[in-house]
Amino acid sequence: MSTELLHSVRVEPSILSADFGRLREQVGEVLAAGARIVHVDVMDGHFVPQITLGPVVLSALREQADAAGALLDVHLMIERPERHVAEFVRAGAHSITVHAEATPHLAYATSLVREGGAAVGVALNPATPAQAVIELADEIDLVLCMTINPGWAGQRLLEHTLAKARRLRELLPESVALQVDGGVDERTAPRCRAAGANLLVAGSAVFGSSDPAAAYRAIAEAAGAL
Repeated sequence: MSTELLHSVRVEPSILSADFGRLREQVGEVLAAGARIVHVDVMDGHFVPQITLGPVVLSALREQADAAGALLDVHLMIERPERHVAEFVRAGAHSITVHAEATPHLAYATSLVREGGAAVGVALNPATPAQAVIELADEIDLVLCMTINPGWAGQRLLEHTLAKARRLRELLPESVALQVDGGVDERTAPRCRAAGANLLVAGSAVFGSSDPAAAYRAIAEAAGAL
């Protein structure tokens, strides 16, 4: 698949904070507002405390995303992601990000994503050093710098993670996109961009609003993504 969208400046609404009873409707609202990457958080109750959604929900969104020319960016917050990559590719993931901390076989996990035909991402928790991903830098499409501790929506951005984002941008080839996730809103989006991130995941700031489309546009405008 083309990774062109991943290398543009984008705000990614995260459906973790959406109303799951109105999921297609709310995803449709942000797509109509201009979102072209939708972030899908998958949690297993082990790597992080919560359990969220699986391939069935992802599959239900694929047609809607395709109709809008949008990508489904899947963030696997699960232990041993290599065991599940194939089913998420089959369900319609355009890109899949796995955590460096979640497997002893990170290179194997990322190779399975690539072999499945999806773009490849590696996520780093706030306490994981930037250098942890450097050995794979030539084989991946994006690095996700977590700006909160993963597992819960609505947290405030951790200030020290912006310094790590800047360090990652210095270390990574230009061909690797830099994504941040956690505490992104209209106020923090410009600071994330200044730290070098081009993909900004926003969950509660979008779907916690009474008007997700307007909230998305406000954050995208603040990030220079419109």
